Amino acid sequence: MSLEVGAIVEGEVTGITNFGAFVQLPEGKVGLIHISEVSNVYVKDVHDFLKEHDKVKVKVLSVDDRGKIGLSIKQLTPPPASQPRPQRPQNDNRERRNNNGMRPQGDNRERRGGMRPQSARPMAPVSFEDKLSKFLKDSDDRMLDLKRNTESKRGGRGARRDK
Repeated sequence: MSLEVGAIVEGEVTGITNFGAFVQLPEGKVGLIHISEVSNVYVKDVHDFLKEHDKVKVKVLSVDDRGKIGLSIKQLTPPPASQPRPQRPQNDNRERRNNNGMRPQGDNRERRGGMRPQSARPMAPVSFEDKLSKFLKDSDDRMLDLKRNTESKRGGRGARRDK
């Protein structure tokens, strides 16, 4: 009887490595259970799940031309009943922006600050020149902050230390 992909066979664990376990199969063949195919949960150490000379039922995943046999214990056991993930609240923690990608006028939040309740005022249309001037001002502020931070980290304006 030759091993076919998908067959379920019983074997004995003959060796355990960092990356999996070798299993002696019927007819003297040896297959490998990769560490990712040992259990449905995260496996840090195969020794926590298998011991040498354990009898195990395995599913044949692959048989290649050179005789390497890939095995799995994980695919024989049903996945654990996991609880469904809670759904993310929509837009609760995200910044509110209008259609053109800009913050609404009157939105005085800090860049890294939290969400504040929105006022019920209707938004006035913002001209392109206003948007551009606001962008340039913000950009200049960021560049100035960046320049200050990098100068302080490298020791000022090219000052050398004598050893």
